[in-house]
Amino acid sequence: MIDLAEHEGEGFIPLKAITERQNISQKYLEGIMTGLSKAGLVKGAHGKGGGYRLSREPDEYKVSEILTITEGTLAPVSCLKPDAPPCAFSENCRTLPMWKELNRVLNEFFDSYTVADLMTKDKDFNNWII
Repeated sequence: MIDLAEHEGEGFIPLKAITERQNISQKYLEGIMTGLSKAGLVKGAHGKGGGYRLSREPDEYKVSEILTITEGTLAPVSCLKPDAPPCAFSENCRTLPMWKELNRVLNEFFDSYTVADLMTKDKDFNNWII
């Protein structure tokens, strides 16, 4: 997505160009782009001059949205997945509050970044307190 954003003035970007610049397998990238295209995050064109381009401005893409489409849920444990059946042990689970907090932190973290942020590297990754 960053690569597409950095080359958005060039029209549709062929997958081969992205794979060469990013050193990513074309087959792997095809799977990712198919999902992003179905979700409407990118537009695809076939044939000569074809490839992919962003469907929105880079600052309109939250990293969490991209990760959810490409990786599925960001939930750290299965019982916190959106469609998870109720867990019979949740009432007495001593670790559930910790997992819920981690889930909240992960979502807030990835919601706080956009593709534009990653392009400019304005956020200082070296000063995070862990």
